[in-house]
Amino acid sequence: MTEPAAKPLAGKTLIMSGGSRGIGLEIAKRAAADGANITLIAKTDTPNPKLPGTIHTAAEELEQAGGTVEKYVGDVRNDDQVADAVQKTVDRFGGIDIVVNNASAIDLSPTDTISMKRYDLMQDINCRGSFLLSKLSIPSLRASAQAGRNPHILTLSPPLNLNPRWAGMALGYTIAKYGMSLTTLGLAEELKSDGVGVNSLWPRTTIATAAVRNLLGGEEMIATSRTPAIYADAAYLVLTSPARETTGNFFLDDEVLTEHGITDLDRYRVIPGDTELTLDLFLDA
Repeated sequence: MTEPAAKPLAGKTLIMSGGSRGIGLEIAKRAAADGANITLIAKTDTPNPKLPGTIHTAAEELEQAGGTVEKYVGDVRNDDQVADAVQKTVDRFGGIDIVVNNASAIDLSPTDTISMKRYDLMQDINCRGSFLLSKLSIPSLRASAQAGRNPHILTLSPPLNLNPRWAGMALGYTIAKYGMSLTTLGLAEELKSDGVGVNSLWPRTTIATAAVRNLLGGEEMIATSRTPAIYADAAYLVLTSPARETTGNFFLDDEVLTEHGITDLDRYRVIPGDTELTLDLFLDA
């Protein structure tokens, strides 16, 4: 992706849930390359043998990319911890310009087999966590708008596709992800007059992450996926768009890129070639 002459996120402050690895880390690195300030709220303090990266390794990568990082080891389900992370961000960087709701849990079990513990985990991280971090950041985002700093909330959630197939496949997960999308829909309307852009972003295809490898389809699905870079590049374009004009949208990553004149998407394939890519959840062919 061609770098613009200016760096629109230089000096801006982004707060993100999760971000120790995968898509969230790639989005944060894209902002860090501009010289952004970044707060990560993440639980992974020590290495997990099943998952690469911790909040500490992520912070190192972001700093190497050019960002300034506030690490907050905490749980987006905990009201006091999220409030503390928001306050520490404001105290250190002077405000908040961007919120990225990235933390998410997934369990595709059908209704009769999913445990209520797993159901609650998805609701609390995906929907409630996105609502909470956004809610607590609103005063800072309004101040950012008044200062002309182009504030955004970006939530990694799908279009509200009411095809019964999706709820019928994995109702608990669908409720949790659509709850995130309803948060986008509602906050876009609530904050429209304040000049805060509120949008969701979702990938057209599966993305090569640990979740896809471990929970969805293993190496076979990784081979028919795109890299996290496509999500990061699309997120960057959304977050640098005029907030007053770019709000209330459910964007797909490749559509964002093509609308900005980026049509060569082969660079984002895990494996080059003409292999059919795997369509992501909640998208009809």
